Amino acid sequence: MVIINKNAVETFKTRWSGRGNEDSDTQSFWTDFLHDICGVERPNDIIKRENHVELDKKHRGSIDIYIPLTRVLIEQKSLDVDLNKPILQSDGTYLTPFEQAKRYSDQGLGVYDKARWIITCNFKAFYIYDMREPHPKPEVIQLENLDKEYNKFSFLVDANAAAPKEIRELEISVKAGELVKTLYDAVKLRYINSDSPEALRNLNIFCVRIVFLLYAEDSGLFNKGAFHDYLKSNSHDARQALLNLFKILSQHESERNVYLNDELKAFPYVNGGLFEDMQIEIPNLNQPDDEPVKIILDKMSNGFDWSGISPTIFGAVFESTLNPETRKIGGMHYTSIENIHKVINPLFLDELKAQLEAIIKSPSGGTRTKNLKSLQNKLSSLKFLDPACGSGNFLTESYLSIRRLENKILKELDTSGQIKMIFEADESPVKVSINQFYGIEINDFAVSVAKTALWIA
Repeated sequence: MVIINKNAVETFKTRWSGRGNEDSDTQSFWTDFLHDICGVERPNDIIKRENHVELDKKHRGSIDIYIPLTRVLIEQKSLDVDLNKPILQSDGTYLTPFEQAKRYSDQGLGVYDKARWIITCNFKAFYIYDMREPHPKPEVIQLENLDKEYNKFSFLVDANAAAPKEIRELEISVKAGELVKTLYDAVKLRYINSDSPEALRNLNIFCVRIVFLLYAEDSGLFNKGAFHDYLKSNSHDARQALLNLFKILSQHESERNVYLNDELKAFPYVNGGLFEDMQIEIPNLNQPDDEPVKIILDKMSNGFDWSGISPTIFGAVFESTLNPETRKIGGMHYTSIENIHKVINPLFLDELKAQLEAIIKSPSGGTRTKNLKSLQNKLSSLKFLDPACGSGNFLTESYLSIRRLENKILKELDTSGQIKMIFEADESPVKVSINQFYGIEINDFAVSVAKTALWIA
């Protein structure tokens, strides 16, 4: 899928926010989507509209949008239509939009053309169904969140996007690694004695921090575009602007100067030590051509969505990009998520999953709620150690797996009003923390990468 400028996504969102009629707007909506979001030069060349489907001798329907290349079938509804509710059909039956689309696929398309993906849409939400699953459940993406999740639509025009989630995450992470390498090479030229251990240390810390800032603004940890806008408005002296920002990010709000300008005050305190080292040296980034600043603003911020990377895979990509030793060797070596689970599942994850499933299946009531809270407390008390952690992919995937279990617990507690009570008490319901995860590693740069991967996770 083409990497689309995020401004194009914002324009699409604005254009279609709050409007959409099935009869009059379906064609222009999806033509715009394929062109603006997917980068298709001539959308009309790849789609078929209004394919008629014989339901029986008296009734027929029509497929709104079908993309033969990727076997994507789209059932479009108007803005006010609930995509979860059955709708009266021409033959007198009641079907949800997904059931309607599936019937069109089963009865109107040949055996080799049946939908690989089904999308139902009402101009404000997209329900994506993976038809490889025996009982597909939708991944729901809201139009308002399209700027963060547009990369998930690559399957519309890329036949290879049907690959497993891990492969897509790897491709995105490798692209991120290429961007980091571009920045690394541009900034390295600005250092005096650029191959000295001290210069390389400063350069690595600098790149790790920039990656975190880019991820933070794309994933919602910061206000949208906060880092991009700050750097752009201070690009005349980018070096000092970044030093000032690093200092502020290491300070708790209560420790900051009361006269701090609003621009810096908008950034939250980032704990965990990522910005504590104020001895970092940054070279002059503005001479002679502002190239490093342009790379950050145009290629890394405007030109790429960092929220789609896999923190588990990205640690290894990052290290292979920036570690001088691995760069000399060439290539990238990482343990796949699948292989990580071959280790962590029998070690601890299978047992914890079984405990949670047993509690979920138990009768509702006080005992069930007590057991859910007890298991959550157990998850938050566990300690994990990787004695040779490298770039931290085992630690990162373990953290994500434990948090997923905790999310399931919180979802079960939510049905009984427990989460609402916690929020009313002004407490976070999340108890699992990255402070439960420890690693030992001889390479100090790999340690920095592992910390960053955990922060991104």
